[in-house]
Amino acid sequence: MENIKSYVQQHKDRFINELIELLKIPSVSADTAYSQDVIDTAEAVKVSLEKAGCDFVEICDTPGYPIVYGEKIIDKSLPTVLVYGHYDVQPPDPMELWTSPPFEPVIKKTEIHPEGAIFARGSCDDKGQMYMHVKALEYMVQSNTLPCNVKFMIEGEEEVGSKSLSWFVERNQEKLKNDVILISDTGMISNQQPSITTGLRGLSYVEVEVTGPNRDLHSGLYGGAVANPINILAKMIASLHDDDNHITIPGFYDKVQELSLEERAEMAKAPFNLDDYKKALDLNDVYGEKGYVTNERNSIRPTLDVNGIWGGYTGEGAKTVIASKAFAKISMRLVPNQDWEEITELFTKHFISIAPAGVTVKVKPHHGGQGYVTPIDSIGYKAANMAYTETFGIPAIPVRSGGSIPIVALFEKELKSKTILMGFGLDSDAIHSPNEHFGIFNYLKGIETIPLFYKYFVELSK
Repeated sequence: MENIKSYVQQHKDRFINELIELLKIPSVSADTAYSQDVIDTAEAVKVSLEKAGCDFVEICDTPGYPIVYGEKIIDKSLPTVLVYGHYDVQPPDPMELWTSPPFEPVIKKTEIHPEGAIFARGSCDDKGQMYMHVKALEYMVQSNTLPCNVKFMIEGEEEVGSKSLSWFVERNQEKLKNDVILISDTGMISNQQPSITTGLRGLSYVEVEVTGPNRDLHSGLYGGAVANPINILAKMIASLHDDDNHITIPGFYDKVQELSLEERAEMAKAPFNLDDYKKALDLNDVYGEKGYVTNERNSIRPTLDVNGIWGGYTGEGAKTVIASKAFAKISMRLVPNQDWEEITELFTKHFISIAPAGVTVKVKPHHGGQGYVTPIDSIGYKAANMAYTETFGIPAIPVRSGGSIPIVALFEKELKSKTILMGFGLDSDAIHSPNEHFGIFNYLKGIETIPLFYKYFVELSK
């Protein structure tokens, strides 16, 4: 451990500067205006893997953005770790809420990160966490301590549903063959208390369109006489939850697994302060499904949220208009056993059925994925826990995340291997939001911890 610590300290400034250069490239996969930037980032990742010590690296074409594949095979009889990450990032909007430009990384000190944090889009999700693995490989190669084979699969479409990844995995199962998959695209409880994510929620993402008259109408001449799509859409969305914040779609909860009181009690052992939670978000109270506490609502329960809603006139000043159309984007986070395609179908059928006369409704599915739970008695989990324990001085706590990484279930189905989620981000890092950041402590601590996972995974596999 002291060797890796000294190596990180010796190369600290270079590690930070290399990440900053990667963060400058606006690899926004959702916006075609950034297509060349996404491709340029793939090339930058390829170069970084080559410099870190991979013997073979290639940029693999897909129907969408390319996948960067790299490997260092030292002995085919030894275990193989497959590292997954993504080089694409979320759109930076709304730009006006950033305190510094999203693609001009700066280091700022915060209350949670007194040693500083890198503020930039993608710093935590996922360029910073992905790059920890590149630097961990560099250390193991330079120190001649790599104990097994390693493969890298870094994609460019995670933020838009990973459609090309499933295409790639299905066609390259032999190339991707492994004993365990290692991902850092999640978080941990705090810088003092590490945790390992053992569960992920699934996802169904849809866009809805409500159409009324064949053109925008004068709200004085037609108001009260025709259906207003914006008013109708608001009512329809409001009806999707009852007074207890249960989702009202018929069949939605049919396959939801109810955790036992014992399992919920174990979850409750994770450190959590409700007052601090509310203070961090400037809330006067929390809100959610009746019968569950905050850490259950955002992890083991399914949800339905509007991610965007628009229609009519939203510019400066007034325009008295009844819009012809209204739109909304809706995401549903799902728990294990809920099939995202089935939920999408249930939503579509229900949403169309509740539309009143005078409007027509379209539901456009975007993407989705299944939930996932990994056992805590696996060799991979034990190795990760031993690694965290050594670097943090305290064992990790298993937690279920409210987020979704749909490809984890795909990996188990296609590659027949378990995934270990070793995240080093914090809830306060504002991923998907303005002012996303990643602590210097977290970045360097990840580089310290990852080589220990390899060490213990190989030892436990014997």
